[in-house]
Amino acid sequence: MYDLLVVGAGPYGLSIASHAADAGLSLRVFGRPMASWRDNMPDGMFLKSEPWASNLSDPAARWRLDRYCATQGTTARHGEPIPVEMFAEYGLWFARNAVPDVDERTVIRIASLPGGFEAVTEDGETVQARTVALAVGVMPFVEIPAALRALPRDLVTHSSHHGDLARFRGRDVTVIGGGQAALETAALLAEQDTRVRVLARADRLSWNDVPPPWERPWWQSARSPHSGLGCGWRNWFYAERPGLYRRLREPTRARIAATALGPAGAWWVRNRVESAVEVRLAHEVTAARAVPGGVRLETTGADHVETEHVIAATGFRATRDRLGLLSPELRASLAMVADGSPEVGRDFESSHPGLFLAGLVTAAGFGPAMRFVHGATFTAGTLVRGVRRRLHTDGPAGVIPAPGRCEAAQTVSG
Repeated sequence: MYDLLVVGAGPYGLSIASHAADAGLSLRVFGRPMASWRDNMPDGMFLKSEPWASNLSDPAARWRLDRYCATQGTTARHGEPIPVEMFAEYGLWFARNAVPDVDERTVIRIASLPGGFEAVTEDGETVQARTVALAVGVMPFVEIPAALRALPRDLVTHSSHHGDLARFRGRDVTVIGGGQAALETAALLAEQDTRVRVLARADRLSWNDVPPPWERPWWQSARSPHSGLGCGWRNWFYAERPGLYRRLREPTRARIAATALGPAGAWWVRNRVESAVEVRLAHEVTAARAVPGGVRLETTGADHVETEHVIAATGFRATRDRLGLLSPELRASLAMVADGSPEVGRDFESSHPGLFLAGLVTAAGFGPAMRFVHGATFTAGTLVRGVRRRLHTDGPAGVIPAPGRCEAAQTVSG
């Protein structure tokens, strides 16, 4: 039986695996490295976060993005966005250098058993471990507006379903949403001669400013410090102090998680949208139906749109019930917070002892940083320390305690 099973090989899973290996834990890592970055983002997209805030995490900080860029003859510079395909290649480089062998098979089911957990792979192999770190990224949590869910996938897709937009060349496409995914997708479509429009429910678009220079007068830095989530003390708190964020009252955490760093376009995509894309504001889709040649959308804008295809760039909703690879019994045992996401303790341990969570699904507990690569560094170190505490608490017999509230489990393991 392994000490730890890491399920997922994106930025969070790979970072956790690197820290776990360095800690001497016996582990298995499952997942296709950087799969969603390689398969679900079209060529031409860029990272919205700064290069220095986009590192995967190893304990010695040896395998940083800037070091990878140097091996490719390029320089990672503040204020210059990194292509998504380069970031995906960086993740593969990190996996080769900082992580034990990754088993690229998919885990399709995880269930609890006495002393730990059992995972089943896509080809039927079973693997047992005393603890599990679930780092499944965002793809299980795709959110499509209710008005569109009944339509078939040949008419409606999510923005994360497309690694290649070429199929839409010469067609008419409507993108739903007002954030970066919607605006960058629309720009890429327009640049390949797709007839494209954006429907946004907000009455105006928000755009991120060009970041200030890295080197600047001390008083400017003191007034608005750089952080992994942007400038300003509030962003600095979210980005650099997730452990303190978790000490906020749950209603406050829930409000911030739902509203902070809301939909906005990057500064470098603004001109590409405003010069080439029709944007209809205050247009929320209220109903949709298939019609000959495509889809008819009814909106709160008191008009309708007929289009050949709809791309919903409407984000993700990380709830417990969407963790479909957990057995029904294990999933039902997880305590939830107000937004439907699983509750996590100070070490990212869920209310089921030995089951640790990472990434977007922990944003309600640890804040907006968990929605970005930047959060992987805090998560990896903290989570692996929690795994070691859990394994130590279980003792030689290796008995995982019965499920209970995560705070109680953390007190026992403290």
